[in-house]
Amino acid sequence: MSRSIDSAAKLVTWGHQQIQPPIHQAFSHQKDHVFEALLHTNIDIDSIEQDFVLDEKWIKEVIKKSGMKFKWAKLSEEKVKENKDAVSRPPADPAVLVPRSPVVTIMGHVDHGKTTLLDSLRKTQVAAMEAGGITQHIGAFLVHLPSGEKITFLDTPGHAAFSAMRARGANVTDIVILVVAADDGVMKQTIESIQHAKNSMVPIILAVNKCDKPEADHENVKKELLAYDVICEEYGGDVQSINISALKGNNLMALAEATVALSEVLELKADCTGPVEGTVIECRNDKGKGPVTTTIIRRGTLTKGCVLVAGKSWAKVRLMFDENNKPMNAAGPSTPVEIVGWKELPSAGDEILEVESEQRAREVLEWRKYVEAQEKIKQDLEVIEAKQKEHHETYKKERESFSSMNWRQRKSAMYRANKHLMATRPKERTEVDELSLPIIVKGDVDGSVEAILNILDGYDANEQCNLEVIHFGVGDISENDIVSAEIFSGLVYGFNVNANKEVQQMATKKGIKIKLHKVIYKLIDDLKDELSDKLSPVFEENIMGEASVLALFHVTIGKKKVPVAGCRVQKGQLHRKMKFKLIRDGHILWKGSLTSLKHLKEDITVVKTGMECGLTLDKEIDIKLGDEIICYEEKEVEQNISWDPGF
Repeated sequence: MSRSIDSAAKLVTWGHQQIQPPIHQAFSHQKDHVFEALLHTNIDIDSIEQDFVLDEKWIKEVIKKSGMKFKWAKLSEEKVKENKDAVSRPPADPAVLVPRSPVVTIMGHVDHGKTTLLDSLRKTQVAAMEAGGITQHIGAFLVHLPSGEKITFLDTPGHAAFSAMRARGANVTDIVILVVAADDGVMKQTIESIQHAKNSMVPIILAVNKCDKPEADHENVKKELLAYDVICEEYGGDVQSINISALKGNNLMALAEATVALSEVLELKADCTGPVEGTVIECRNDKGKGPVTTTIIRRGTLTKGCVLVAGKSWAKVRLMFDENNKPMNAAGPSTPVEIVGWKELPSAGDEILEVESEQRAREVLEWRKYVEAQEKIKQDLEVIEAKQKEHHETYKKERESFSSMNWRQRKSAMYRANKHLMATRPKERTEVDELSLPIIVKGDVDGSVEAILNILDGYDANEQCNLEVIHFGVGDISENDIVSAEIFSGLVYGFNVNANKEVQQMATKKGIKIKLHKVIYKLIDDLKDELSDKLSPVFEENIMGEASVLALFHVTIGKKKVPVAGCRVQKGQLHRKMKFKLIRDGHILWKGSLTSLKHLKEDITVVKTGMECGLTLDKEIDIKLGDEIICYEEKEVEQNISWDPGF
């Protein structure tokens, strides 16, 4: 048996315990020690090079000369965990591909008529059901046209809060119908929708809506879009533009035909065989069904009994429903379907993959959780290493600054440097109570909660009041939410959810506020009010009068001479019971109250504009000619949070 010198250094032990000093501190010293021990043996030192291999005989001799004992240690290799993840299948054989219907996402600015357009296409009243006429979460619907063609529509929210949901809609779609109001033109979310479509490399069809209005100008809309590289066919581009009125149903068939024509050009095909692949569009907790996902199938045919994985959740499909809540037995590519049977809610945007069995699904989830844990450990180690490096550099600089001192000087300098870090006695400690508002957020679907959290991520008024989201989730407000809110002295916000009678009674008993909303901007306005209520009122100065010092003299009161300022009121009036301040060259030298206010030796309460008076201050101040005396009152004013969510 033979070992290199490096290996020999590692084998040195004391008694039966292996020495394991930090490599960067002690390893070079260990190697030097091995060389030193070899000097006391019969080995030819001159023949030893950098990577010389020592026989077992010499290793034992080195350890013996060091006055130590050795013990052979078995090197244990960490087993690499086998990748158990589920992955998408490779591209299908073109021979098995069959035509599929297009997936079309309707995008645009809020209140430009997206939901009304979809409503007219599928002849149901969705817009009337939306809170405030604003789509609150994504919807997926299959529309059957009179020509026999089928189109899957995704209706994305146009509100500023739902940027992530618009991006998700663009990522699973084949065609984007960009709805722009002819009377409003290109707006902020219109531009954002164009960017989402371009990032996903999805073709656009322009639908100029509200063309029935007198102030409509569809040509101006097309000209405005030129600045964003959306060039209509009339201007030499490849973007089809259709003038419509979603409310009156005008020209909708032309829009549908343009969509079908574009899908034919794209030659959309899919594989209906093999394991299912799809995308989670939305998810929610349903009282009767449990966790439910709205899904677009991309590949394969989904049937009852299929075992699916998505993110860190899995399901055995128990029930399937279409957008009208009618049961389905099978769902092929491009079909929107509600899936019931999830053990937990996945996240919107997760990829759905079919696996062979429930056991395989558990393996996939176990692997994904393991990978996530490893990533977390890696991130934590990076943070720790960065902190260690920072502390090491600081320590090194401190040592360098003390290098020329003797031990007494060094001790004194280190004491002075660290004095501010030393703990004070309990009675001397002061704590600044930071204002904070802990909240719990519950929503009807994953996308709604995501949108609210995205807004809260932009909170930038922590210097006034900290905003802490202590918990969030999907589903109605529960007793656990009330318990958590009580522990953190917070409140609960619900978006499109309910709180049953027992939960409300429990909240009332514990003094916990439950705030329920159906429109997202009203929820945010309510939150801003709650944050503002946390702030202490501020005092504003309301100036009542201004006077100039024209003369200085002293009067004797008892045995004491008191300085008196002779003034003339230039503006407003001076009121003896109000507060005063002395200003010289723009600087405030004194704030306080008057001890006397006289006019022609008579005590008075009020001196009006143009009148002269003599006044004395409650503190001895060196008053000079030309100084200004300001009379003011303080009013208590409520503070408002400075956070602007952007809408």
